[in-house]
Amino acid sequence: MSILTLVKKMSRPQKQVIMLGVDLALIPAALLFTLGVQNEGPVLAELLRAGPVLGMLTILGAALSLALGIPRIQLKAYDLSGIGRTALFSGFLALAAFVLGRVSGLDYGLGVYIVFCLVYFLLSAATRMFLLQVLRAIYRSDQPRRRVLIYGAGTTGLQLAAALRTHESIEPVAFTDDNTSIQGLTILGLPVYKPSHLPQIIRRRRIDRVLLAMPSVSLPKQTQILRQLERLGVEVQALPSFAQLIGEEELVDKLAPILPGTFLGRDQLDKQIRAADSHYAGRSVLVSGAGGSIGSELCRQALACAPRRLVLYELSELALYNIEMELRLLAEDSGTGTEIVTVLGSVTDARLARKVMAECEIDVVLHAAAYKHVPLVEANPLAGLANNVLGTATLARAALEAGVERFVLVSSDKAVRPTNVMGASKRLAEMVVQDLAARAGGTVFAMVRFGNVLGSSGSVIPLFQDQIARGGPVTLTDPRVTRYFMTVQEAVGLVLQAGGFAKGGEVFVLDMGEPVPIAKLARQMIEASGYTVRDARNPDGDIEIRVTGLRPGEKLYEELLIGEGFLTTAHEKIFAAREAHLSEIEIASALRALRAAVATADDDAARAVIARWVEGYAEAVAAGENG
Repeated sequence: MSILTLVKKMSRPQKQVIMLGVDLALIPAALLFTLGVQNEGPVLAELLRAGPVLGMLTILGAALSLALGIPRIQLKAYDLSGIGRTALFSGFLALAAFVLGRVSGLDYGLGVYIVFCLVYFLLSAATRMFLLQVLRAIYRSDQPRRRVLIYGAGTTGLQLAAALRTHESIEPVAFTDDNTSIQGLTILGLPVYKPSHLPQIIRRRRIDRVLLAMPSVSLPKQTQILRQLERLGVEVQALPSFAQLIGEEELVDKLAPILPGTFLGRDQLDKQIRAADSHYAGRSVLVSGAGGSIGSELCRQALACAPRRLVLYELSELALYNIEMELRLLAEDSGTGTEIVTVLGSVTDARLARKVMAECEIDVVLHAAAYKHVPLVEANPLAGLANNVLGTATLARAALEAGVERFVLVSSDKAVRPTNVMGASKRLAEMVVQDLAARAGGTVFAMVRFGNVLGSSGSVIPLFQDQIARGGPVTLTDPRVTRYFMTVQEAVGLVLQAGGFAKGGEVFVLDMGEPVPIAKLARQMIEASGYTVRDARNPDGDIEIRVTGLRPGEKLYEELLIGEGFLTTAHEKIFAAREAHLSEIEIASALRALRAAVATADDDAARAVIARWVEGYAEAVAAGENG
C-alpha cells in the first residue's frame, strides 16, 4: 500500500490522534534541547531526574491540547489563529512545568522554563509547516502538475502567485510583464520575463497555461494578448479584479448599451410619428415578415392600436413562435381582446396568401417580408428576387383580389438607382406595387423607403458591437461611405402613418437629416464603449479600425428619392413622391421572365431581368466591371 493511499484512508479522528501524539512527543524533545542549551549538568541525567515532572507534564499537556482544540486544526488551515493557540499552549506548558518543578524540588532557574516555552512553540509551529509540505508532496506525486505563467506582476499577479504556491495541481513557474523596471528581477521566487520572449519561455519552461492577471487593462488589449498567446499553443485564462469579484464592477465586458438615436446625427423623431389608431382600431391587420426586426416592431405598435385581429405571417418557425409568445402576453396585459393568428409559410405561396386573406378577412397588409442582406442576396440572386419581387407580387395580388383596404410595402433606400441585386429586387417590388396602385379600384397601395435601421439584424451597429466586444478590429469597407440612419420606432411609425396618409401609388420617406459617415460612427461606438481608437496618431489605443474595401454591389452613399421633387404630407417630417414606373405590360413581361429564370435556376437570366427593367442597375454593373 502506497503512502498516499494510507494517508487518504485515514479518518479525521485518526489524523487528530497523530497530531496529538506529535505535540506530546515534542514536550520531551523541547525539554531535552532546553537543558542542553542551559548547561544544567549532563543532559540525560537531568532528563531522568525530571522524569516524574515530564510524565505529569505530558498528561497535563494532552488534556490542555484537547481543550484548546489544537489537534483538530487542519495542516492546510494552520494560520495566525492556529499559531496563537500554539503560543498559548506553550505558555501554559511552561507555567505547568514551573509549578511541577517547584513542587518536585527541581532547582531550575526561571530562564529554563522561558526557553522551554520558546523552544516548544518554535518546534510545534515548524513541525506543522514541515508536515504540510510533506503531505503536499505526497498528494502532488499522484497527479500531474500544471505549469502556469502569470502575465502581469502587479498586485493581482503577486496575490495570485502567493495563492497558487499551495495548490496541489498548479505550479507557478514565472511572471511576464510589460513594465521594463521589473523585467529580469525575481519576485516571490519567480523570474520576471519580457513578453517578447514568451515563445522561448513557454517552450523552455514547459508552460501549460498562461493566467492574465491584469484586470485593470482594457478588454480589447486583453483580447489581443489572448489571441497572441493562443497562437503559441497554450491555454489562456483571465483573472477578474477584486472589484469585479465583490460585485462593484461587471464581470462581463465594458460595452455600454447603444441607445436608439445615439448616432443619428439629428433629433430622434419616433415620439413625433404616431400611428392614427383609427386606421387600425377594430381592423384585421396582417404583418408579413412578422418575426423580423421591422416586422416584430410593426406587430407591437399595431397591437397598441387595438385591432380586431393581428395576423402574423412568417416563414421562420422560431421567429414566429417568439413573436407570438410576446404578443399574446402584450394582448393579455392591454385587455384589448385582439385575436392573434399565426401563419407559417412563404409570401410566394399564392394559395396560402389567398386563403389567409379570405379566412382572416384582412383589412390592412403591412408587407415587411424580404431578404435584405446585400452580400447574401448578391450571392443568392434567385432566392432574393423570388422572395422580394415574386413574393410581393403574389401577396399584393391576393390583397387586391380579396378587396383589402390598404397595402403598404416596406422598401429600402437601396432601391434608388441600385448597384446590387437586393436593391434592384426592392425597386422592382416597388414597381409591381405602383402598377397595381394605378389599376386598383378599391385597394390603396403605397410604399415606404427606409434608411438603415439602427439595431436591426445585419445592420452595422450590432456588427460593430460584436467586433468591439471581441477586441477588434472594427471593419470598415471604405472611409468615404455614408448612410442614412433611423431607429426601428421611427421606421415603424413611418409605415403606420403611411397607411393613413396614402391615397394610392405614393412613395413615403422620412426627413432623415444629413447622412452619417460610417467611419465617424465606428469611432463614436468605440469611444462610447469606453475605449480608444488605435491608429497612427494613437498607436497605444485599444481598438483598430481596419478598411476592407467595398463589397460587391455596395455604394458609397444612398439616396431616398429617384426624382427631384416631393410632396409634403400632414406630418412635417414625412414626404411623399410619385415616381415613374413601368406599364402593366412591362411589369407582366418582367415578372414572366423572372419566373422563368427562377424555374430554370438561371442566375444570369434573373440578373438580365433586373438589368433591363431597373433604372441604374445595368449602368452600375457595367461601371463596376470596367473599374
